[in-house]
Amino acid sequence: MSINWRNIGLFAAVGLLILGTGVFQSWNLALTILNMGLISAIMALGVNMQWGYAGLFNVGIMGFTALGGLAVVVTSIAPVGEAWSAGGLRVVFALFVGLWVILGAVQIYKRMTPGKTRTLALLAFLIVGFFVYRALFDPAVQAIEAVNPASQGFLGGLGLPVILAWPVGGLLAAGAAWAIGKTALGLRSDYLAIATLGISEIIVAMLKNEDWLGRGVKNVVGLPRPVPYEIDLQQSAGFVDWAQSIGADPVSTSAVVVKLGYAGLFLAVLLVLIWMSEMALRSPWGRMMRAIRDNEVAAEAMGKDVTRRHLQIFILGSAVVGIAGAMMTTLDGQLTPASYQPLRFTFLVWVMVIVGGSGNNWGAVLGGVVIWFFWVQVEPMGQALMDLVTAGMSEGPLKSHLLGSAAHMRLFTMGLIMLLVLRFSPRGLIPEK
Repeated sequence: MSINWRNIGLFAAVGLLILGTGVFQSWNLALTILNMGLISAIMALGVNMQWGYAGLFNVGIMGFTALGGLAVVVTSIAPVGEAWSAGGLRVVFALFVGLWVILGAVQIYKRMTPGKTRTLALLAFLIVGFFVYRALFDPAVQAIEAVNPASQGFLGGLGLPVILAWPVGGLLAAGAAWAIGKTALGLRSDYLAIATLGISEIIVAMLKNEDWLGRGVKNVVGLPRPVPYEIDLQQSAGFVDWAQSIGADPVSTSAVVVKLGYAGLFLAVLLVLIWMSEMALRSPWGRMMRAIRDNEVAAEAMGKDVTRRHLQIFILGSAVVGIAGAMMTTLDGQLTPASYQPLRFTFLVWVMVIVGGSGNNWGAVLGGVVIWFFWVQVEPMGQALMDLVTAGMSEGPLKSHLLGSAAHMRLFTMGLIMLLVLRFSPRGLIPEK
């Protein structure tokens, strides 16, 4: 197999950009960009599975990312005993009642003969079930949220190691993808995009308003970490002696070491996922998925269950996005539902996939790191550029306008990068073979 020096050169250029950030700005910033770049690469990899493998236009990336963040809370936070005593079991029972109502409605729809009788029976069952569910659920939620609302007011989690939250985030996202896919994958691509975007907004709205689950907009802070705290390293005599032996400041070195620990974990997850993705893409299953993407009618004529395969890849891609969402919340150390915005967690990820090269796993990884680097660095670079341009100008409306426009350089640059790539490399920086 021949070595593709062009692709190696692209990854080397990205590495030089990050190294240059460390040399000319700070290693703390360089590692921060690297860590979020690795997480963004995993998100882009999940979206690339859906779009690059099967042609599914998923605009609900934000919702699956948020579910991954919720997984960190329900997995790693210690349970709040008072909240469970106040109404935890009642909430669980109410949720089971709600699930029973949904399943019962499905059975009525399936078993009864179509007609007015079935419609009336279904409506009556759903209305009665809804009021029964709310009568059980609302008092339990009020009791939970009344328990020390300033710092708690929610059920907490299972108190497990935070690393376990990453696969749990994938499972939560996969479960949501199954429910969405069963109802929305039969839609045309543009309707699928609208449906996934709407459902992702519903998921984020749920996180913002259901305080009993994750404190809503009050946020959950102080999440456990898979790496040591900087203060613990600074108080370790062995670490301080080591830092001083290499002529480094223990305080700044502790931050760098912690970020290196995160980078090692994130890189390990990315390598495992990309290895699995490459093996799947080169397998008969991968060739079948691309055949379905290129011509659904021909694939269906050959006996392939297109809807089932679409559901399969939709679940797999969403699970990868959920894992990335859990990793991001772990890195942040807090769950902030208000931070989940379509611009950051849908538009930007799609730019990563398009610029990197849809259908190519390595292209998605490259696009994730490159776009995140410019997303972070363009604004200060734009400010420096505007300061240079206006250095010799007298005070006035034009100078004020130019200096104020630096805040918009980020979105302008993202659009410019995408236009340049689409013009000179329409299939992305690393196109599909």
